[in-house]
Amino acid sequence: MRARKTTSGLLMIISAAVLVSSAIPISSARPAEKGLEGSLSISGAWALYPMVLRWAEEFKKLYPRVRIDVQAGGAGKGIADVLAGIVDLGMVSRNIHPAEVGKGALAIAVCKDAVVLTVSEKNPFRRQVLEKGVAKEMCIMIWITEEATTWGHLLGNAEKAPLHVYTRSDACGAAETWAAFLGKRQEDLKGIGVYGDPGLAEAVRRDPLGIGFNNINYAYDAKTKKPVLGLAILPIDLDGNRKIDEEENFYQNRDAITQAIARGAYPSPPARDLYLVTKGRPERPVMIKFLTWILGEGQRYVSDTGYIKLSPEKLAEELRKIGLR
Repeated sequence: MRARKTTSGLLMIISAAVLVSSAIPISSARPAEKGLEGSLSISGAWALYPMVLRWAEEFKKLYPRVRIDVQAGGAGKGIADVLAGIVDLGMVSRNIHPAEVGKGALAIAVCKDAVVLTVSEKNPFRRQVLEKGVAKEMCIMIWITEEATTWGHLLGNAEKAPLHVYTRSDACGAAETWAAFLGKRQEDLKGIGVYGDPGLAEAVRRDPLGIGFNNINYAYDAKTKKPVLGLAILPIDLDGNRKIDEEENFYQNRDAITQAIARGAYPSPPARDLYLVTKGRPERPVMIKFLTWILGEGQRYVSDTGYIKLSPEKLAEELRKIGLR
């Protein structure tokens, strides 16, 4: 059985990214409401971090007297911080546990994304695996039962090259979501543990025999919308016929996969809702304004940032959670 461990070298590589802090500077844009002021602190999921940064930036253009601080550190940190009163909002990329609800967690869905399979672009078997895809049953053999130990297992041949399996070492929504797809919990995932989305992407990128999983916005480049340089995205063989059919082939760029998620062609999980979590119903005007803006005008920035908008019905449901509509 492969032992789970943390790659210390990779931890050093991404140490500067841990708990990344971003205080959005004051914008020169004309404020829509001069009287709104205050501060918001937000921490949590890497999956939601780029989207919340964009929202904070756009919100600041409208309300320059509001200060917003955003930190990434994993969904586990986000939920722990908000329940402890350390931050106003926790970014969470998994379902909220009943025990967390019992402590006052109120989860407000704000957009959607998904977790995808990643390998190195230098993987010698990449083209073959791209044609065949990876079925859910094979993923179970890789991350849960550890029956798949060579690339030959994925290819259905006698290839003996070892399969280097990576997972997340931190409590996070990506691993919890990937495990849920396999019918398990994060603690059931086997492999080499690496901290954070950037760390896991870097580990796989550097290892030609590695396989891992990442949130969409760490697998695809924000500017080119193509897979991050050095990474390749593996398709999921949804019908298990050991080939990727035309209707399963939507991984070429970020737009293609987000459109597939929007129309329900990608399974859920690993597609999932992303949440901003409060402790109890929000009462501060600045927090209510920020959340209602996200669920309204803020949705216009979702697609451009690489996420999937919520339906009008879902948006109305989330507004009711904070006492509106």
